[in-house]
Amino acid sequence: MLRIFISKINLEHVLVQTVEALKKGSIVAYPTETFYGLGVKFDMEDSLKRLCDIKNRARDKAMPLIFGDRRLLPYAIKSPSQKAILLMEEFWPGPLTLILRAKKNISRYITAGTERVAVRIPGTSFALSLAQKANFFITATSANLSGMTPAQDADAVARYFGDRIDIVIDGGPTPGGLPSTIVDVTGGEIRILREGAISKELLREFLRSAP
Repeated sequence: MLRIFISKINLEHVLVQTVEALKKGSIVAYPTETFYGLGVKFDMEDSLKRLCDIKNRARDKAMPLIFGDRRLLPYAIKSPSQKAILLMEEFWPGPLTLILRAKKNISRYITAGTERVAVRIPGTSFALSLAQKANFFITATSANLSGMTPAQDADAVARYFGDRIDIVIDGGPTPGGLPSTIVDVTGGEIRILREGAISKELLREFLRSAP
């Protein structure tokens, strides 16, 4: 496992290096605005399988994606509803994960056979910079073995996975805190599946006042 430390001085170089590694099929651990995540390029089937295997992740559990530009959405999802668009405009970048209808090109390792995909533009963090630099979807499953506590620093990532992952981007400890809020916007009724950093009350108030 290659460990790369980031700073303001080398950030751009590390971003380029990480994107190239993802394109080659590497599994990369990287800091987000909450915990560390594990990333592979969304269309690398062998890498997705390897990621599920090292996490001991159940095949019926969907895998979230991050990305850096809403113009990428048509490559992964079917037409979002107007309410979904309003939520994107209000809460992205930020800790809101939206469940949307997936296009057929999205791997079953990501959708878990649900024909749905969980996506978000992350808040200010290395993860956001990486997603913007990559200009493709990246997995954002938490850097831990299934059922264990998410890793909050690179040392914890190393303890969990060692050389089973290819690269860990060491940005120091992450803030931790609440995970993203997950909202299903695939049906006529919007459903809050997990309350996280964005409260149910804030979401409901926004939706009540939205045009």
